[in-house]
Amino acid sequence: MLMDGCWTGPILDQHMHLDRSNRFLDAVLEFSRVGGTGIMLVHKPGFSSGLPIDLDGYRVAYSETLSMAEEARASGVNVGVVLGPHPVAWEHQIEPLGLARATELHLEAVGLALDHIEAGNAVCLGEVGRPHYAVSGETWEAANDMLREVMAMAAAVGTSVQLHVEDNGVTTCRELAALCDEAGLARDRAIRHYAPADVSADFTHGLAATVSVGSSSVETIADTAASANAPWGMETDFLDDPRRPGAVLGPKTVPKRTQQLCSALLEADWEEEEVINLMTKIHSDWPSRLYSIR
Repeated sequence: MLMDGCWTGPILDQHMHLDRSNRFLDAVLEFSRVGGTGIMLVHKPGFSSGLPIDLDGYRVAYSETLSMAEEARASGVNVGVVLGPHPVAWEHQIEPLGLARATELHLEAVGLALDHIEAGNAVCLGEVGRPHYAVSGETWEAANDMLREVMAMAAAVGTSVQLHVEDNGVTTCRELAALCDEAGLARDRAIRHYAPADVSADFTHGLAATVSVGSSSVETIADTAASANAPWGMETDFLDDPRRPGAVLGPKTVPKRTQQLCSALLEADWEEEEVINLMTKIHSDWPSRLYSIR
């Protein structure tokens, strides 16, 4: 599925948000026009419109994400749904609700998302995790205790999780791997979202990853892909938020980086069959393993 050095197979953006009040289907069509074939639509918390304060609020919010997925599929793009409560939403709710109630609500929302996954409405739990910014020691400890419980809940159902975490290099991966082991969740079922471009086993510690494919990512991916030991993929973390233009990557990025990675690997003397094999894993085989119950 390489033609003149270009990949002609499936192309999947593994972490994209959509917002009905912003670009929504225009963003999906932009992705499709440049070769994109599938997205993982990740539930977007309503930081501006108001966060849920009870489980009924989460039912409404999740229903909206599932509805947008159905409409996006009608455009001809494959859409999987990643459903769950955001860790930053939890941290924001500590002050109005108290730590105990905010945590209880978060875990209730995880349970609701897992119900949707078991029903076949969604394919992955996420994005869950811990705050990516400095918080108090008490909040950090509570976040890790909660994440360990979330991982155990996911493991009991047999689903993967997309993780929203801080960027502290290999230390973050090492800590997440330990949490997975404590919770009984296979490391390669824990997907580090917005991951650095180093996909080597030494860096990931066996965690799966969706790499934020910024302009400087291709060289590092090409240098480390041969030493990976866990599934990885590409993402934009497209926010569909006009108030934050340029905060993350646009819908056309994953198709563009896919072609650039093919070129970089061929220039690094990879055989065409090796490149085809890797692209098939990135955009088809590994996602099929990650985004299913087992």
